[in-house]
Amino acid sequence: MTTLRRFTPADLFHFNRINLDPLTETYNLSFYLTYLSHHPSYFTVALSHTGTYMGYIMGKAEGEEHKKEWHGHVTALTVAPEFRRCGVARTLMKTLEDVSEQIYDTFFVDLFVRKSNSLAISMYEGFGYKVFRRVRGYYTGPDGEDALDMRKALPRDTSGWTFRGMGKVIDPEDLEW
Repeated sequence: MTTLRRFTPADLFHFNRINLDPLTETYNLSFYLTYLSHHPSYFTVALSHTGTYMGYIMGKAEGEEHKKEWHGHVTALTVAPEFRRCGVARTLMKTLEDVSEQIYDTFFVDLFVRKSNSLAISMYEGFGYKVFRRVRGYYTGPDGEDALDMRKALPRDTSGWTFRGMGKVIDPEDLEW
């Protein structure tokens, strides 16, 4: 059985094991605390029946509503290796999508994923996400790996605005948010 609850500052001392995956972006303490204080409904942790940390998701609502770009954004999703392929990521993503739709009334949810992370890309496609565009050199490191900006339309997007301009290749400085 999985228990979901809002992330608390004390959780920061328990999820290092989850963040050891080389494809997981790890941030400094102040980054997590800022997200937690500004976007608490978007920060969720999953615990096993024994209290073991299974994974977490953090995100935010951003964009401009009048341009139909108001959306939920997945900043980080990570699941401990021993809990992968058990539905934890799907459950956490569904929670973020529900917050985006029911609390913030956004048009879509987006996320960035490393172009080389084929397992994550396939997983997100299985959740209904589509590649919207590629961002050249988005990730830091020696090779400056590209990111894929993936999106999923929510019920508020009745006219398909989520995917207008699909297929572009941009640079990080061209990102609106």
